Amino acid sequence: MSDTLPPCPACSSAFTYEMDALLVCPECGHEWTAGEGVATGAEVRDSVGNLLADGDDVTVIKDLKVKGSSATVKVGTKVRGIRLVDGDHDIDCKVPGIGKMGLKSQFVKKA
Repeated sequence: MSDTLPPCPACSSAFTYEMDALLVCPECGHEWTAGEGVATGAEVRDSVGNLLADGDDVTVIKDLKVKGSSATVKVGTKVRGIRLVDGDHDIDCKVPGIGKMGLKSQFVKKA
């Protein structure tokens, strides 16, 4: 049934379902109408101007101190499967050896 329904515009989940006139995402709880298009935010570009998209792999171009920790994300660290978000940090990701964190697109380069 979810093959004919669009993915959730908030979290991109494929497990959407219909409830009356609304489409609902069971993972994030987002509700929207069937005619409502996916909201396209501003384009997110990396440090050299390449357009970034969800699921891209990026490389860190500068040593970054992790706030609230003594850890540092070293230059050259490859981050796989990024997710673009709105806010002061453009990218949500999982950095190897550190965990989940937000990055600014100006400090990464598309791999």
